[in-house]
Amino acid sequence: MAAIVSSFILTVLAGLHVAWAVGLTWPETSEQDLARRVAGFEGVDRMPPPAASALVALLLLLGCHIVLVVSGLSNAFAPDWIYDLAIYDLAIWGMVAVFALRGGAIYTRAWRALTPVEPFATMDRRYYGPLCLCLAVLIAWVAIF
Repeated sequence: MAAIVSSFILTVLAGLHVAWAVGLTWPETSEQDLARRVAGFEGVDRMPPPAASALVALLLLLGCHIVLVVSGLSNAFAPDWIYDLAIYDLAIWGMVAVFALRGGAIYTRAWRALTPVEPFATMDRRYYGPLCLCLAVLIAWVAIF
C-alpha cells in the first residue's frame, strides 16, 4: 500500500511539473502568482526555466519507478546492472533523505528566512513540508519491507 500511495503522489507531482514546464500556470492565473505559490524566494516573479521543471518531473517519475520495482509491483525495463541491489538501496534511501530533509526544512529558521514570500510560506508549512515528510516515511516503509 505504501508503494501505491507514494507512487500516486509522485506521479501527480510529476504531472504538475510537466504542466509548468509547458507553460501552464495552474492553479494560479499568472506566472508571477504561480512562482510566489511554488517557489517562495524573495524577489521571485518568474517560474524556473521549463527545463528545470521538466527535470524535476523526470526525477519524480524515476523515483516512482524505483518505488514500484523495489516493492515488486513493476518490472524492470532498463539493463540489469541498473537494478543491482546496491544501486536500488542507494536510490531509494537517497529519496528518503531528500524528502526528509526538504520536509524537515520547514521547521528551521534558515529555510523560513530563505522563503518568506506568501502564499508559499504558508503553503509550505501546511502542505508541502508535511507532504515531503509523508513521502519520506512511505518510501522508507517500501525500502524496509
